[in-house]
Amino acid sequence: MRKFLRYLGRAMLLRCPVCGKTPIFTPVARTRSLRDWFTPLDGCPRCGYPYEREPGYFLASVWMINYGAGSILGILIYLALEFTLHPPIGILLAAVLTPIVLFNLLFARHSKALFIALDHFYDPHEKDPGDDGGNLPKAETPPRGSGGPAKPLPSPKTEVVHH
Repeated sequence: MRKFLRYLGRAMLLRCPVCGKTPIFTPVARTRSLRDWFTPLDGCPRCGYPYEREPGYFLASVWMINYGAGSILGILIYLALEFTLHPPIGILLAAVLTPIVLFNLLFARHSKALFIALDHFYDPHEKDPGDDGGNLPKAETPPRGSGGPAKPLPSPKTEVVHH
C-alpha cells in the first residue's frame, strides 16, 4: 500500500513514478502550445522509464480518469445548485459546464500521470540491459519448489513432402 501511495503522490506532482525526480511533462513556463500541454515527454531521462509505450496508450486515462472525474464534478455541482438555489436552466447549464471544461483542461496532465503511475504499479517495467536503452516487463520468477525454470519444449520435426 505504501508503494501505491508513493506512486500516486508522484503522479499528483507530475513526476516520474519510478524515480520521482524528473517531470513527466514540459514545465508550464516552457509550454508553447496545447500539444506541449497535453503530450508527456518520451520518457524519464534519469531512469529510462517510458511514459508512452504505444499509440493510444492514454485513451483509458482520458476516458476513465479525466472524463470520469469531470463527470463526477459536474454531477456534484448540478446537485448542489439544483437542490439549494433552483436556478433557471440557462444559468444552471453555464454553472455546470464551465467548471467541467476548465477542470478537464487543467486535470488532463494529472489524469495521464495517474494512469502512468497505475500502469507502473500493476505492470512494473525495468531497464533493459540492451543497447537500445528500452524497458522490458519485469521477469517472472518461478515459484519456490517448482524445480527452477521450465525446460523448453523440443521443436517439432518437420516432414519434407516431395511431389
